[in-house]
Amino acid sequence: MVGAACAYHCTSAGLRVTVVERGAIGGATTAACEGNILLSDKEPGAELELALLSSRLWARTAQALGAERLEYQEKGGVMVAASPATADGLRKLTAVQRAAGIDAVDVSRDEVTGLEPNITPEVAAGAYYPQDCQVQPVLATARLLRHAREHGATVLPGTAVTGFVRDSRGAVTGVRTDSATAPLIPAGRVVNAAGTWGGELAGLAGVPLPILPRKGFILVTEPLPRVVRHKVYTAEYVANVASGDAGLQTSVVVEGTRAGTVLIGASRERVGFDRSVSLPVLRRLAAQAIGVFPFLAEVALLRSYLGFRPYCPDHLPVIGADPRAPGLLHACGHEGAGIGLSAATGHLIAQVITGAAPDLDLAPFRPERFEETTV
Repeated sequence: MVGAACAYHCTSAGLRVTVVERGAIGGATTAACEGNILLSDKEPGAELELALLSSRLWARTAQALGAERLEYQEKGGVMVAASPATADGLRKLTAVQRAAGIDAVDVSRDEVTGLEPNITPEVAAGAYYPQDCQVQPVLATARLLRHAREHGATVLPGTAVTGFVRDSRGAVTGVRTDSATAPLIPAGRVVNAAGTWGGELAGLAGVPLPILPRKGFILVTEPLPRVVRHKVYTAEYVANVASGDAGLQTSVVVEGTRAGTVLIGASRERVGFDRSVSLPVLRRLAAQAIGVFPFLAEVALLRSYLGFRPYCPDHLPVIGADPRAPGLLHACGHEGAGIGLSAATGHLIAQVITGAAPDLDLAPFRPERFEETTV
């Protein structure tokens, strides 16, 4: 998705673009997520500023391409607190979020039930976030790339980058690939939008990025009537997103889709690229979901799937030009927020390449920050 957003915004800015995709379009992390465009899980800071810009740009993109064609839904989010103590913490969070520009509405237990009639009566309180949205991630990726192709872009699926081309000054001037028909692709700028594999690609250019895979599972139920109206999750979800712990963490996230299925997450653990299925993790996710929506105990599961989020140690993506390799830019490391943050990322990358003043200060996202030391 991030690469597609870069292509969309760069072609819209009049740039000639080639997209090199190792596998199928949207076939990796993009296909293993829920397509969320969230503000509710952000605390004040650089990521929230990026998310606010991206939220506005996603709305603009949906208007330009057609919301239905992206399955763009302004569904809203509901965060619930199970105890008075957690409710107090949630109230403090929403207060600072409102001050930072998020529309966060404190709601009582009865108001939570009004928003989600099938939720457990055991909730203490909640918060409603009307700005939270969603797209169908693979569909939206394809639509963005179709728009880019219509504006002159070339898209090369099934093509892996194997190295970078450098000039006599060491500047990046293109990439080498494993394609027999396009083994060398020259470029004035190269954007690393390889997601979870962004660190590996950066390594080929000799510029280390500490991007690591963070594994997660999602459960999918049988199709149902409209039983979950919003994205619903517990207050613990925000803490898990911000955690740097490598061990297993789970916090319930439940939301419906247009097809009628209900998606249940979310787990997080750093175990490399281990794709094995863990039944204990799936059972824990199911039990936590039943705790929030008791009716799910009688619902059949169709399947589960897993993916790898591109984790950065400071929980900020890497966006912008890399001074260690002139000509190389990065747009990766968004962890679980890549869909939501992709619009702003692509927009900012296009601004950097065209020489326009970026709409946000890119210093917090600079690629070389991990090598800097504090004196």
